Amino acid sequence: MRTLPPLALAAALAGTLLLTACDDDGAGADDVKNADRPTGSACALGDMGVKVGAGAAPAAGDTGTVTVTLTNKGAQCTLKGFPGVDLMADDSTTSVSPDQGVKAQPLTLGKGGTTSFTLTYVRGEAGSPKSLPVRKASFTLPGATEDAHTLTWSYGEVARKDGESGAAEASVSGFESSGD
Repeated sequence: MRTLPPLALAAALAGTLLLTACDDDGAGADDVKNADRPTGSACALGDMGVKVGAGAAPAAGDTGTVTVTLTNKGAQCTLKGFPGVDLMADDSTTSVSPDQGVKAQPLTLGKGGTTSFTLTYVRGEAGSPKSLPVRKASFTLPGATEDAHTLTWSYGEVARKDGESGAAEASVSGFESSGD
């Protein structure tokens, strides 16, 4: 068995620790980035992993859903309120209101914790002035409205509530607890 001189052993050990601290998901970088963020502060979109799943409405008049799942990759944070959601067409943008009758509950997410919210919409008739030809949707988190996540909308046109100039026939849920 070969023994290493103390200096070589220390260098080998330091190199091993350095390689162990680096991982593929950048968690080490997140820890440094969030070191000065107070625990329980508002969640930041930049600290979230985002996944989108849809139950697209098959035809005009049908209801569809788009569910956004967020995974906290940063320090513990809190969501207080509803997500801000905008639907963007070529020539206009309309904000989506929260579900009526739903009260937002504060939700604290630890590192690795997940939550989701759902956008529910009624599909509009293609080419109709009573439909909004949505091309993109964006959302923000409560308390962090300067940072938006934008996604391509491929779920068809969205019906308008009151004809040609009405708001989109859509609503957004509160944050659902998915566990930590």
